[in-house]
Amino acid sequence: MGFAMVVLFLFYYLLQQYCWVASAENADINFYQNYDVTWGFDHVLALNRGRQIQLSMDLSSGAGFESKQSYGSGFFHMKIKLPDRNTAGVLTSKGNNHDELDFEFLGNVEGKPYTLQTNVFVNGQGNREQRITLWFDPTADYHLYGILWNEHQIVFRVDDVPIRVFKNNRNIGVDYPSQPMKIEGSLWDGESWATDGGTTKTDWSYAPFKAQFQGFSINGCPITNDKSLIPQQCYSSSYWWNGQRYWNLDHHQQRKYENVRKTYMHYDYCTDRSRYPIPPPECLHP
Repeated sequence: MGFAMVVLFLFYYLLQQYCWVASAENADINFYQNYDVTWGFDHVLALNRGRQIQLSMDLSSGAGFESKQSYGSGFFHMKIKLPDRNTAGVLTSKGNNHDELDFEFLGNVEGKPYTLQTNVFVNGQGNREQRITLWFDPTADYHLYGILWNEHQIVFRVDDVPIRVFKNNRNIGVDYPSQPMKIEGSLWDGESWATDGGTTKTDWSYAPFKAQFQGFSINGCPITNDKSLIPQQCYSSSYWWNGQRYWNLDHHQQRKYENVRKTYMHYDYCTDRSRYPIPPPECLHP
């Protein structure tokens, strides 16, 4: 069946010296301090005094939320527990000429693993999909999903494991995200493409599908007014995630990253010669 859960990660995550931590501050913060529900209002349930949010999806609607502010850099975080049983589809989208960093959780028939798809949009141009099979059951418990974003690199992480790196390669003509972004999460029906290329449809007898979210603190450089480009102060070393140690993966992180690519990745746009007979330039300079 197909369901789409895009935690449109126009960022996330909390780390300390590149180790994930769930601080008391992060665990206790109320959802509505930093986020607003944007659609499917009657399909959103606040639990535990707002420290946990549940999105549900049935035939009538899914639901979504976004951060109150936009950000220009950061290390962003959220804990997510995915819907169980027969599932398929998580997606979120923006208008044209936007920048966007996506985690897309593609549901599956019962007993088969979830696929986690990531994508990078710059100026509205995406088509940079990578897909991995998760090495755990994301429906059994909460896991940390996050993104480090600074002027040098974007790192997608699952728990303490880097699963994708997108470097700043402007020097070879590759666009790099430079517009303020928001954190968004949504749960909606993606049966037209999410599972087995759209051949496996949503089985609504399993509805409602429910996704749980925790950890609503935000570690980012806020954009206080409506600017089209990120102000230079968001790249300042006064923000710890811009420090030199976060410009590249260290040796330990690099080994984990390479293991994910070798063991769990089953699609990479960089190696899809039917789409790109000549690989995009960033694929030649990872």
